[in-house]
Amino acid sequence: MRGLAMAIASLFRVSALSVIAICGLVAMDQVAPGVFVAEAVAQDKPKKDTRETRRTPALRNKVYERLAEAQTLAEAKDYAGAAAILNDMISEDGKRALNSYELANVYNLHAFLSYAKEDYPQSLRYYEQVIAQPDIPLAMEINTRFTIAQLYFVQEKWQQGIDALLMWFEMNEKPNAGAYVLLAQGYYQVKRYDLALDNVETAIAMHEGEGKLPKEQWYNLARFLYFDKEDFDSALDVLNTLIIYYPKKQYWVQASHLYGEKKDEPRQLALMEAAYEQGFLDRSSELVTMAYLYLNAEAPYYAGAVIEKGFSDELVDDKSKNYELAGSAWAQAREVAKSIPMMEKAAAKSDEGELYVRLGNVYLDGDQFAKAADSVQKGLKKGGVKRPDQARLVLGMAYFNLGEYDKARRAFRDAGKDDRSAKYSKQWIAYVTSEEDRQRELEKDLF
Repeated sequence: MRGLAMAIASLFRVSALSVIAICGLVAMDQVAPGVFVAEAVAQDKPKKDTRETRRTPALRNKVYERLAEAQTLAEAKDYAGAAAILNDMISEDGKRALNSYELANVYNLHAFLSYAKEDYPQSLRYYEQVIAQPDIPLAMEINTRFTIAQLYFVQEKWQQGIDALLMWFEMNEKPNAGAYVLLAQGYYQVKRYDLALDNVETAIAMHEGEGKLPKEQWYNLARFLYFDKEDFDSALDVLNTLIIYYPKKQYWVQASHLYGEKKDEPRQLALMEAAYEQGFLDRSSELVTMAYLYLNAEAPYYAGAVIEKGFSDELVDDKSKNYELAGSAWAQAREVAKSIPMMEKAAAKSDEGELYVRLGNVYLDGDQFAKAADSVQKGLKKGGVKRPDQARLVLGMAYFNLGEYDKARRAFRDAGKDDRSAKYSKQWIAYVTSEEDRQRELEKDLF
């Protein structure tokens, strides 16, 4: 919470040091005679002017001079010296000599001193003393009530802060957008998400209506609240706005994810691709997701390129499944030479034989028949092969292309023991036999 405290420090400083009025003036202002605090959305609406006239006592010159002296010490960070002057002014004898407006100014400066020392509870007590004084200027009371609300929030007393802020809204005819956001943050902290959303929407609409760009944090609060109520369309609208005005990685990636949830895969891919081109994707999981999106879009070459570059940049995790993804992508793209080294690494890092069988398939596609046979045999020996029958068909084809027909027949027979491959097994055995017969006939013709 220290960040929030520092953010509003300047507001308190202005409030504390600028309220000393010019000596001799009698301020005439108005105040609502009674305010009912209700938990609702603060509305920026005209209020019926039923306020009574408030006659503020004058700030006398001798009091002003002592306040100015204390203020000078406060600005020089001599808080003890400033406090000594103020304490003397509100001592038992001195207090009787001050009118309500003068007392309010003393308490106001005391509140600032406590805030500067990060004694927020004491600062709050002094500000409460300010508004307890009768007939102070309405502007002073309004500003102080806003400060009180902020101090409650600094101390994480959310409901008290909300109540104080709602009182301020009732007294203020023209609340600004920032006040609506502060109220929204309070409601967010007490998990009144609907009210939080209503108020942050009001703030955003006010700024946009005035041709101003709402702050990034406002959009982010709205984004979270839309997510919470599963209003993903509105969340996407906010994300698209953030992408335009505050283009950051998280917004591109999250918008892409939401389009994926909506089954809008072209937009999902387009946003991830844009994030990738801007260099935003720097985590292994993001690059892997990017590769899968390319595969789903039937663009395996780009999938392989993304993962391979990720390995080169040391961004993609050195894991079997990632090498397998790259190898599969290159294989689908008919880039066998690029697929083989990826699948070799995937198989070497795997605890099961399945990837050696898949590597054998890639070797077979690359006409590396001896390596294909060795790889499949290694996979079968290691175990964990999903379809041993299919693996033996690949083994048989490798042996066939090596001209080792007996080994090929044996592999096909083993494959045929599984009913799922029996048909192909018989066809291959018949083909091996016919090929042997054809070669014998050729040899007869030659000799």
